[in-house]
Amino acid sequence: MDLATTAVEPETLETGEAEPAGPVALPVSGSGQRGAGGRVLVLNASYEPINVCTVRRAVVLVLKDRAEVIERHGRALRSETLTLDRPTVIRLVSYVRIPRDAHSRKITRRAVFARDKWTCQYCGSARGSLTVDHVIPRSKGGTSGWDNIVTCCAPCNRRKGDRLPRMAGMHPRHAPRAPSPSIFVYVAVPRVPETWQQYLLAA
Repeated sequence: MDLATTAVEPETLETGEAEPAGPVALPVSGSGQRGAGGRVLVLNASYEPINVCTVRRAVVLVLKDRAEVIERHGRALRSETLTLDRPTVIRLVSYVRIPRDAHSRKITRRAVFARDKWTCQYCGSARGSLTVDHVIPRSKGGTSGWDNIVTCCAPCNRRKGDRLPRMAGMHPRHAPRAPSPSIFVYVAVPRVPETWQQYLLAA
């Protein structure tokens, strides 16, 4: 089995598709780490955050000696023959090469919002409904790439309309660009657990 395409497939972070159950039937429902929705942060052997997976998938990797538990939840997982720490962060034993080209990843609204810290890039507002704006409108030849999409509040979106930045007198506060790979960890869970923060801040 190719670890790079099963345990750490980048697109899993955006689709949120459930990963197949492993061979050990350990219960994974119940009180998981707060905010993570029963998910586990996956670190590369270098401690770089590279993915988020289900608790069951993490357990399978640990039992197959492909990963080690770095952070654990207080409640253990139990089956008829096995008791195991419930992982919240695991680290792969062997280094896995991950594509660094974030442009190849699917761009989602939530990923754009996370990159821009949930703040309108024109007025700086973090309130109200947010949407995404093409800095150079598609009707003017703009692309739908990371370098042309920004977070925008509804009022600014209406104000700018289908005009170029210079015509509207509206320019992004920060030049849009592809985010670091760790941004996709933030969009994979409702709220990032405290136990994950130290690994994300170091990335």
